[in-house]
Amino acid sequence: MTTAAAESVHPTESARTPKLRADASRNRERIVLAARDVFVEHGADAPLDEIAKRAGVGNATLYRNFPDRVALIREVAVLVKNRILALAETATVEAEAPDGAGPFDALQRFAHASVEEKVGGLCTLFSSHVDPYDPELAEIRTRLQTAVGGLMERAKVAGELRADVDHGDLFIATSQLTRPLPNTSCRLLDDFVHRHLQIFLDGLRAPAPSVLPGRAATFEDFQTEN
Repeated sequence: MTTAAAESVHPTESARTPKLRADASRNRERIVLAARDVFVEHGADAPLDEIAKRAGVGNATLYRNFPDRVALIREVAVLVKNRILALAETATVEAEAPDGAGPFDALQRFAHASVEEKVGGLCTLFSSHVDPYDPELAEIRTRLQTAVGGLMERAKVAGELRADVDHGDLFIATSQLTRPLPNTSCRLLDDFVHRHLQIFLDGLRAPAPSVLPGRAATFEDFQTEN
């Protein structure tokens, strides 16, 4: 091959490489998001063929990215936790803004956005298939605890959040609201989750209309959970 010919080939190959990498990245994310939804609907034994179909990719693409079911489930855990963390950190910035609506509103926006990740429907899956001491997931949990704990503390200091609740109370509520009941439709749950979440959030507002029984739940209560 002449130098001129080589020069005519190399730019084309170089231009194609980023596109292929971007396509592969998008395919991987589509697979993981589809897996999240399918696992919520059908559990840990959901057909991988259905996940590939819903992601709009072939089975070969799914297995090229994830050699087995456990690897895919772990990636769902990482993606979901990272997306919730990003929402919490965004809400923190909003709560700190001098012209913002206030820390409680930032907390509410975080709660409503986080339930879209359907973590309640994935709790059993994560606890049975993902290492609770996975270093990457442990780091995400620590950052999430810091972000959500800070959000709630700002709302308390502002007199907007009742003093007798903690971050664990919020996560229990969002998990329960996004965990489908046996023999019920996941899509039916989706129709009401934000309505019922708002009822719960209204109950968090200060001044508190009642005294809560028991103690507040904290992250430490779930320190070995994913």
